[in-house]
Amino acid sequence: MEKKKQKGSKLLKYWLSKTAVKIILVIIVLLVIALGVGKYFMTESKTTKIGFEDIGELATQSAYCTEVNVTEAAREFFGVEIPFTESKYIYSYDIVIKAGFNFEEIEWKLNDHRIEVKLPETKILSSEIDLDSFKLYHEDESIFRQITMNENNEALKSMQENAEKNAVANGLLDNARSNAETILTGFFASAYDMDEYEIVFTDK
Repeated sequence: MEKKKQKGSKLLKYWLSKTAVKIILVIIVLLVIALGVGKYFMTESKTTKIGFEDIGELATQSAYCTEVNVTEAAREFFGVEIPFTESKYIYSYDIVIKAGFNFEEIEWKLNDHRIEVKLPETKILSSEIDLDSFKLYHEDESIFRQITMNENNEALKSMQENAEKNAVANGLLDNARSNAETILTGFFASAYDMDEYEIVFTDK
């Protein structure tokens, strides 16, 4: 009788231990699904409009770019995207990029009837997102994988970099240089007779 009790006790312990292992495994799987083994994130920018406007500050040219951005995120399990965990936003911002010179670095001198002007390298002076220009085209957010603030900031930074790249490719720096020459010619014309003086622009 005692042997049967001991045998029954061992079977009960064995069954309980197997059950406990199964419960632990189920809990681990649920935690993996909830927290995600890996995370998927992608952002893509595309310039849809560029325009230029002359300005007469330290910046001598500005570019107005409308950037459309697609931000996607989802949870993954062993490299496979988990259904119903995808979040996706499609939106746009206007970005204003200014380029020109530091006027303190501009050098000039009179050489007989020549005004010799040395210009520093044209560069981007600022890049600002117009928050009031925000337009949302598509919004789909999953409660299982929301897009974080860090990811959103990364997307905005990518939009700015893409806008700068496209503005330069469309002649922002060249236009800034050309407009600087026009502005400086106007400055010198107010002090010198342009019928007697020639202005020569060179790079430093």
